[in-house]
Amino acid sequence: MKQRNKQEYPIEQPDRRRRSRSRDDYSTRQKFPRYICDFPVKITVGKGKSARTYDGTAKNISSGGVRLEVPGLPKTENRFKLHFTPPEAAMPEEFIHSRFVTEGEVRYRDRDGGQLGVEFGEPLTRRLARTTWRNLRYAAAGVLALALAWIVFIKYNNLYFFWFDVPVFLYSLLVGGYLVSRFVFAAFYRRSKPLPELPNATVIIPVFNEEEHIERTLTQLMECAYPAEKLQAIVVNDGSTDNTLAAIERARKEYPEIILLGFEHSRGKRNALAAGARIATGDIIVFMDSDSFLKPDGLKNLMNRFADPKVAAVTGHCEVENEWTNLLTKMQAVRYYIAFRIMKAAESVFDSVTCLSGPLAAYRREVLFEVIDEWTEQTFLGEPATFGDDRSLTNSLLRRHYRVVYEATARVTTIVPERYGVFLRQQLRWKRSWFRESLRALTFMWQKQPLMSLSFYLGFFLPMLAPFIVIRAMVYVPIMEHALPLQYMTGILAMSALMSSTYLFEKRSRLWLYGVVFCFFYMFVLVWQLPWAVLTFARREWGTREPVTVPAT
Repeated sequence: MKQRNKQEYPIEQPDRRRRSRSRDDYSTRQKFPRYICDFPVKITVGKGKSARTYDGTAKNISSGGVRLEVPGLPKTENRFKLHFTPPEAAMPEEFIHSRFVTEGEVRYRDRDGGQLGVEFGEPLTRRLARTTWRNLRYAAAGVLALALAWIVFIKYNNLYFFWFDVPVFLYSLLVGGYLVSRFVFAAFYRRSKPLPELPNATVIIPVFNEEEHIERTLTQLMECAYPAEKLQAIVVNDGSTDNTLAAIERARKEYPEIILLGFEHSRGKRNALAAGARIATGDIIVFMDSDSFLKPDGLKNLMNRFADPKVAAVTGHCEVENEWTNLLTKMQAVRYYIAFRIMKAAESVFDSVTCLSGPLAAYRREVLFEVIDEWTEQTFLGEPATFGDDRSLTNSLLRRHYRVVYEATARVTTIVPERYGVFLRQQLRWKRSWFRESLRALTFMWQKQPLMSLSFYLGFFLPMLAPFIVIRAMVYVPIMEHALPLQYMTGILAMSALMSSTYLFEKRSRLWLYGVVFCFFYMFVLVWQLPWAVLTFARREWGTREPVTVPAT
């Protein structure tokens, strides 16, 4: 089993009070979330030649202050200057930029004097809003404007030179128009308003060999800001062969209200979810993955869309939890954000999100039971369908003309693959299910709103053509026509700049450049998976998840 040697994502300091956020009278003295950490801090007392420096260690930190261990600091010193650089993943990514130098004042000191609670002279959020965040927003807006202007210029050239290479230039025009349209449609996306009264909800989590994650997943669900009397939690152990059951029982010891269903042998994710749904009592049934971590207000915000009685199902917003691990997870962080906040938001404008994602999705009870048998008994080429569960269920709803939408404020994070072999197997599996379910959707998506229909069919055919266009632009043209594919490469760069600058603008993170890297990784690596996925889409192998050990919370 792989052991972690560093912290790879922010770990929030838990509230000691059990299910405190679920209460109507919930309150906290903390103005900002606090994150568990362990990094060095320099403390400077005095100025000039009389200044004295002490070494300390930050044990938890927030925007407003830090808890320090400073063994040698005199008890008489209560005001000083702090020098520190939060390491990657110690805090949310918008804080991870550079070295901080800030005033601090002691608000708490333990009896021995070595443990200090220090308040910053100015909250980090306020300081960053005046400096780094503001500059990043300006930079992102500038890059975004340049990317759009660059794309327009390139497409104009495509039109001018259209007849010199019709396949490449036609494809480039269509891809550019499709991608820009995603951003335009997403700009019309509006978040929902809070529901006056939350419905009874049942959250179902299927789990198979997830001993590393399931305890934390259940804990964060039970500690979310949802009324305890309106929340039912069901975990389905799908024949796990590791220590998953022991991890579930540890969670149930703390939260005995969690309902446990167990299969002696694995029956697959669909059957596990269906078994949980059949004993659920909630008016809204929520599906969550076992390696997904719910934000405190995620479930409550997910329900807001059901204020519209015509909405049948809602998917939440998912981001990468272990984004700081390596190059691969950093690329996925940008990709996930764009996939949800731009692509799903664009589809949601037309009430036709094409995939209710597994990390967090909610369904009206009566609608789910209308399609649940069809879903669990689905076959393809005479064999049971064993993956693509989320997209398959979504198709069943879209085919019946239900409204299926996305909620950006219903946030959840998930663990993504950290090794390329695991990642490539995952992507191949996803492409196979995408192709299979897209074949189903081709038969009815033409009935949707015209712009949505056109977007869907372009979104299906353009990726299918991509490998041939790459071969023509990168191999045929240089060899046969002795021309460098500069315009094609600059087009890829412009598209990646458009996506990455959007990430920078919204997330205020230096991870934005990895979006550019991912676009070229897609072009040179992932694009070649699709032909193989099409040729082998009838295969039923699931693939292997990467085992990881999560730091204790």
